[in-house]
Amino acid sequence: MGAEETFAPLRGRRVIDLTTSFAGPYCSQLLGALGAEVIKIESPRGDDARQWGPPFFGGDAAIFLAANAGKRSLALDLRRGSEVVHRLVDGADVLVQSMRPGLADELGLGSDAMRARNPRLVYCSIGAYGKEGPKRDLPGYDPLMQAAGGLISVTGEPGRPPLRAGVSLIDQGTGMWGAFAVLSALLEREQTGVGREIDVALYETAVTFMCYHLIGYLGSGTVPVPRGSAFPSVAPYQIFEVSDGRLMLAAASDRMFQALLAVLGLPELADDPRFASNPDRVVNRQALNECIEPRLLEESRDVWLERFAAARIPAAPVQDAAEVVADPQTQALGILQDIGEITLLAPPVSFDGHRPLYQSVPPQVGADSAAILASAGYTEQEIEGLAAEGIVLLGGA
Repeated sequence: MGAEETFAPLRGRRVIDLTTSFAGPYCSQLLGALGAEVIKIESPRGDDARQWGPPFFGGDAAIFLAANAGKRSLALDLRRGSEVVHRLVDGADVLVQSMRPGLADELGLGSDAMRARNPRLVYCSIGAYGKEGPKRDLPGYDPLMQAAGGLISVTGEPGRPPLRAGVSLIDQGTGMWGAFAVLSALLEREQTGVGREIDVALYETAVTFMCYHLIGYLGSGTVPVPRGSAFPSVAPYQIFEVSDGRLMLAAASDRMFQALLAVLGLPELADDPRFASNPDRVVNRQALNECIEPRLLEESRDVWLERFAAARIPAAPVQDAAEVVADPQTQALGILQDIGEITLLAPPVSFDGHRPLYQSVPPQVGADSAAILASAGYTEQEIEGLAAEGIVLLGGA
């Protein structure tokens, strides 16, 4: 692939995006990064996430900007303008929606209606708890699922209140599962000519993120608890203080542990039966930490990282956002994409050494309404009539 070429396997595919918040928009943004035309249909007031700030940039919140690049915006009152969606679906390949349970059907935009109109359509619903079970009609956001799915129960320091993860990992994970499923259905459609109905849910993502914790509980009956930065099954495998900050150390094998003792200058621990194997070190984690923590405090983070790297011991600095942006590794990867007046995070994948990039900044509300309606066959007079009735908002005005 030449440097001038763009990896766009979904070029020519149209995605109708009826999602709000973060999980659904993140899903459709990934499809857009792979070349699909993504039409974001939002209320004339705009996606609620546009106001989930500060911080704001150009009037929109950072969380909105992080999940809506490369899209076109059609500002539409779905209750009065569902026929517009019907006409757009005729020429679409994918529809992604994240409405509350039952609303899509109420508006005539459910899977059965849309796939009856276009049997080739891949219809992806992104929900909270899933379509089955006693909680299927309940609303849900990322932190609720971190709580209900068990993640919060294992996050935080022992003996202190539990914590949510500092990022929306359930939303992003669900968005990725949705994109994965859509791509799978499009691939199958090449053979069958027929689309699929897809369901992904925040709760399911949260539960699967707990995989080894739940499997461990099912096998042993022991309920996992918060362990701070420590990994429950390996030691030493956690954050340690050094003279000028913190680093994450992950000596995940006996070889690495022996190399660690050599670097730390603690050879006497090599013959200590409490630390002979990883299971022994996990059981005696506190005693092990009491042996190595004073030594780590004697040197700076950079000194230890250099020594560990030379000995091939996995370790990393604990960095804040400013340090991550400035890190030479971040800069070298080209994952920070300057587009327009903002900087976004490009998808974390490369093809033949080239990363797919977003082709435009996140749109203003209704910025593409007129052009999208025209592409669906509406005349200029009809478009002006829809705008006059308040069914659509034109030009982001």
